[in-house]
This record gives sequence, structure tokens and C-alpha cells, in this order.
Amino acid sequence: MLAIGQVIREIAKKDSESKSVLQLEGKRILALSLGTGTPKLEERYTAAKASEWGLLSWVFNNGATPIIDIFSDASADVVDFLVSTIFQARDHKKNYLRIQDDNLIGDESSVDIATTENLQRLVEIGKKLLEKPVSRVCLETGRCEAIQGEDTNAEALTKFAKLLSEERKLRATK
Repeated sequence: MLAIGQVIREIAKKDSESKSVLQLEGKRILALSLGTGTPKLEERYTAAKASEWGLLSWVFNNGATPIIDIFSDASADVVDFLVSTIFQARDHKKNYLRIQDDNLIGDESSVDIATTENLQRLVEIGKKLLEKPVSRVCLETGRCEAIQGEDTNAEALTKFAKLLSEERKLRATK
């Protein structure tokens, strides 16, 4: 989101008409977002259990950090939603590619378990993720949904790399 904001500011400096910036912001930007994976569907907490927690349970609960998890997930979701909105509202949805696995469970979702076994599991998860269809945030529900009939993540990544390369060559000639 910060990078997109910076690009839009740079375009605005070059374009004297701010309306042209707003019309082109999704067209002139290519954004690739590679997530680290999350356990969104794991449902580690329920409203009933959380209603019984004291202050310390929100900070640390059975090896988890609920309040940090909630803020981190909310922040990532809002950024993904806003970036998706920029591109989808201007009909440039293919200029934004987000690859993220929201189905991690247990040790898979931990960023600090660097055992050989867990790292190998993450490699396998990454390979399977590349085989899945591209997904996008549905602007009506805010949920990420697989887009039927579109490329796999691997195919989309290859096409995206080609777009980036072509754009780089185009800019180098200017």
C-alpha cells in the first residue's frame, strides 16, 4: 500500500491534472504481493471463550498472542481490500496479483519455527499454492475468493513477470 501511494504521488508530480492520476492509477501500476501465509481458517478463538478472558489472556493465551494476531490480521486484510479496490474499481484487476495461503495450521503458520521438517512442509505448501487458481478479494464480502476459469498462481506469476519485464523495457526507452 505504501509503495502504491508513493507511485501515485510520483505520477501526480509529473501529471499536472490530478484527474488523470485518478483515472490511471490502476492502469499504470503493476503490484505483486506475496504473503507469508496465515491461519485465518483455523479458528483458534471463539467469542464465547474470549468473553471469559482477562487482560493477560488477550496478550498471551496457550502459546498464542490473540490481540497481536487480531491486529496483524486486520491490518493485512484492510491493506489487501484497499489495494484490491484500487485495481478492481478501475477495471485493472489483473494488474494486482496477491498470492497468499490463508489455510495454514499449527506450526505451518509460525514465523519462528525453522526446523528442517517445518521448512520442508512450507516448501510443499508453496508448491501446492502455485497450483491453485488465482484468488481476489470480493469487494462485496471482503473475502478472498478463487476465480474460476482463470490461471493458476504459477501461470499468473509467469504472465505477471512478462508484464513487468515489458513495462521495464518500455520505461527504459523513454
